[in-house]
Amino acid sequence: MAIDYARKPEWLKIKLNTNEEYTGLKKMMREKKLHTVCEEAKCPNIHECWAVRKTATFMILGSICTRACRFCAVQTGLPNELDWEEPERVAESVAQMGLKHVVITAVARDDLKDGGANVFAETVRAVRRRNPFCSIEVLPSDMGGVYDNLKMLMDAKPDILNHNIETVKRLSPKIRARATYERSLEFLRRAKQMNASIPTKSSIMIGLGETKEEIMETMDDLRANHVDIMTIGQYLQPTKRHLKVNKYWSPEEFRELKEIALSKGFSHCESGPLVRSSYHADEQVQAAKANA
Repeated sequence: MAIDYARKPEWLKIKLNTNEEYTGLKKMMREKKLHTVCEEAKCPNIHECWAVRKTATFMILGSICTRACRFCAVQTGLPNELDWEEPERVAESVAQMGLKHVVITAVARDDLKDGGANVFAETVRAVRRRNPFCSIEVLPSDMGGVYDNLKMLMDAKPDILNHNIETVKRLSPKIRARATYERSLEFLRRAKQMNASIPTKSSIMIGLGETKEEIMETMDDLRANHVDIMTIGQYLQPTKRHLKVNKYWSPEEFRELKEIALSKGFSHCESGPLVRSSYHADEQVQAAKANA
């Protein structure tokens, strides 16, 4: 029986912290007309990342997604025209924040032939020009599954390529829009083929009705496609219009899943109720390099 999304267990309760660091970063984002997935996707860690760690995940290519995935709170519709000044504004913000690691994600842009790859790649280059000692992680959609679109992004040489498979194979058609389980695996495999030195990463959310065995099968599928890093987090229903939570996995179960993932050969696995794909991303990359 599905659980009311508003009734969360104690381990999912978050202490809000809206201090000057948080409000200052929020003001900077608005002044530079930038979007973050932290806000758009209602991330539960936004106050920790913004107020304590002073980090953020930039969301480029606008704030309107062409896909309507049943788990995601990002607005769906017809996107605006491309903003070719956005890459430089992101680079300036990274410099202003003094980041050592930045995550750049984007809405899906199925309205564009290149899936937004050109602007994505230019953002990577702009950040690197302004911040040569900052590592760069990219988190794109499948960009239509087009080889040349991924190649354009990989040619910009991000430090890590992150693409989320989101859920287990059986639930993928119900949960994701346009994206497919097989295409995501192909996307991750191709990225590794294009540049084997760039680590790849993927994430799943659990609590949507998957079984432990299906999670383990997803781990095997990711490893078979040479994915280095995996993150596992609890799905939280963002609004009553979205899919309901089927189960709240316990912290103990998340710890067990982490051990299983590491035993299967992932160089690093971040697993916990509040873990999200870009949560503590800098630490994930450092740990993966240390265990490589």
